[in-house]
Amino acid sequence: MCRSIKTLRAPYADATDEEIRAAALQFVRKVSGYRQPSRANEPAFTAAVEEVAATTRQLLETLVPGALAPKPRAARRDGPAPRPAAR
Repeated sequence: MCRSIKTLRAPYADATDEEIRAAALQFVRKVSGYRQPSRANEPAFTAAVEEVAATTRQLLETLVPGALAPKPRAARRDGPAPRPAAR
């Protein structure tokens, strides 16, 4: 995963339209390689940002709250998994 991609919202907060658009813009910039498109590419760039934003909004609206991924083993109460028996 690219380390320069920033989390643009809190995990349990609803994302604002500005956060969704910022994430879409960040994604399109990353994929296209352009920070600012040329005038010739601006319509395609803007359309891509709008499509990514719409898809992101749809994703966030359909996610089930509280359906978190399991915690890493080190963070579980029962501690690390037991080691297999030596052969």
